[in-house]
Amino acid sequence: MNTVHKIATLTLTLFAITVSGFSQKSHTPKPDADPQNLVRGVSGPVGSDTSWANFSLLNLIPGSGLFPITSNTTVFYFGFTAGTEADITNMVLYTTARGSLKVTAVTPVKLGGLSNPSIILTNTSVCPTQPLSTTNPCIVRFDPTSITLSPANDYYLIVFFTNNANNSTLGAVQPRVLQSTLTSTFFGGQDLTHLTVGQSLPGGADRATNFLMYVMTN
Repeated sequence: MNTVHKIATLTLTLFAITVSGFSQKSHTPKPDADPQNLVRGVSGPVGSDTSWANFSLLNLIPGSGLFPITSNTTVFYFGFTAGTEADITNMVLYTTARGSLKVTAVTPVKLGGLSNPSIILTNTSVCPTQPLSTTNPCIVRFDPTSITLSPANDYYLIVFFTNNANNSTLGAVQPRVLQSTLTSTFFGGQDLTHLTVGQSLPGGADRATNFLMYVMTN
């Protein structure tokens, strides 16, 4: 797996142009109100990190990087640069105290009402412009997660990619310029989406963000 670093800042212009993805299983409505960044996201040139079968991806949203914005919901946006289908076994958001790896709360994360969605990247209703590439990533908006992020905590978005051929060719957006506060890491052969309160993550995020481009109010 490539470990090329990436990140950057989101502008509403980039958001308006690129946000287009939804699970084929459920067409999630676009947000009505203008979204706001909760942290500094990704913009500008991006690279691609490929081959995600049988990996748990940990994306850290650090409390220290949160903007002073209060929202009852948090929405995650994933960027794809390659592949035909992304198959997710499970995904969850863990809350920890700032600087800690011990889980204090577990919040389900869903797409189209499912924690185990299959995202058909060749479907033009999901990714209108084909084919996917680093110059034409497909951005998928997850369902709003009912949680208010606090600067007193850190948050780990964990996604486990099913061990199959589809995910072996899957490409993740990774920014070429290190500007975002989002970071990530990954663990092969481990499904880390079933930890409970009191258990600890095996390690913190020490790389530039993979897949996760924006964390927004809606």
